[in-house]
Amino acid sequence: MASKSLLFLLLSALVAYYFYTPLPDNVDEKLTVMLVHGTFRALGYMGYMAELFGIKHYMEVMMLLTHLEHTEPVSDENVSVTDTSFSNVPVRLFIPKAAVTEQRRAVIYIHGGGWCLGSSAMKPYDLLGRYTALQLDAVVVSIDYRLAPAFHFPTQFDDVYAVTKYFLDKDILQKYSVDPSRVAVAGDSAGGNLAAAIAQQLLNDPEVKVKLKIQALIYPVLQDIDMNTPSYQDNGDMPVLSKSLMVRFWSEYITIDRTLGEAMWHNKHIPAEAEHVLRFVNWSTLLPDNLKKQHVYLKSEFGSSGFVNKYPAILDAKASPLLAEDEKLKGLPTAYIITCMYDVLRDDGFMYAARLRKAGVQVEHAHYNNAFHGILLFNTWPFELKVAHDMYNNYIRWLNDNL
Repeated sequence: MASKSLLFLLLSALVAYYFYTPLPDNVDEKLTVMLVHGTFRALGYMGYMAELFGIKHYMEVMMLLTHLEHTEPVSDENVSVTDTSFSNVPVRLFIPKAAVTEQRRAVIYIHGGGWCLGSSAMKPYDLLGRYTALQLDAVVVSIDYRLAPAFHFPTQFDDVYAVTKYFLDKDILQKYSVDPSRVAVAGDSAGGNLAAAIAQQLLNDPEVKVKLKIQALIYPVLQDIDMNTPSYQDNGDMPVLSKSLMVRFWSEYITIDRTLGEAMWHNKHIPAEAEHVLRFVNWSTLLPDNLKKQHVYLKSEFGSSGFVNKYPAILDAKASPLLAEDEKLKGLPTAYIITCMYDVLRDDGFMYAARLRKAGVQVEHAHYNNAFHGILLFNTWPFELKVAHDMYNNYIRWLNDNL
């Protein structure tokens, strides 16, 4: 009996050691957050080991969570849910069952996952689509774009753009009883990146007569130029999205060449001849003082021109919307930008909000001082957090008020 008790104590100590993570004082529900972090960390270790021994690609292991969260398109008494395709790209379509008394609003939603993971069929995204459709009496188009490492930029952008153009056709909007003047694009993380890129691209597309009314960017990733912003420095080991994972996502999005990720990690992937783009991500001029703290702005150490020549995506605004020229930001739809204090991508959102406002775009910036990346999706057991519900409800409220 004594030996069993000792074994139990040892195992308990090991589990506690593994899951324990020092967290900022203002982060609530710390045990649940540690559980979230421990789960993602374990999955990451499994991926690393599987790749090291040649069993599976790292991202294939990370996709286990996507598969575990998979849901079938089951309609309920309020919302019709179907899997179909628009312009040969899979989408999950949510349509309210209530009688149509006037033209409906619509939301084109793009899931996150670093362009490598995720699906519109994951339970959190399925629930978000249903809730959005029900609360707004809106048609929701949730896009399942192709993923890296099987597909690289611009495939992901091309897929979501093709769906958007297809849906914005007046005949298609009429088919679904959608008001052409009340269509939004929204997305989280990499989905926020794609949503921002879509909004920019649509501005000057002569083939698209219907324009977006609003854009909602939920903790978006917006630039691959500076991996040493204050948020990357301060939050590199925070829950869900570490600096190393974000660099890996960028690298996989662009190429199979691992040396790009190594150069990105050290901020040595931009050549001197591309110095002009640094002004678009100069956090010393774009961040509020409270986020700069003790940090000193240093320009990237320039590398060779090899990466940019081989992978022009690095400097493409369709991949990094923050690299768009000031003139190309003018006229963009009203934006709702969510950022989280303990997120490596926090400063991307702050910088984009500042640049949009300077260009005359109306922006509502919702910043959560006690949250980390991916928080919107943690609203069901066992990863349920109050701040996730707050963010969820505020997002829906903003859509309802502005769409």
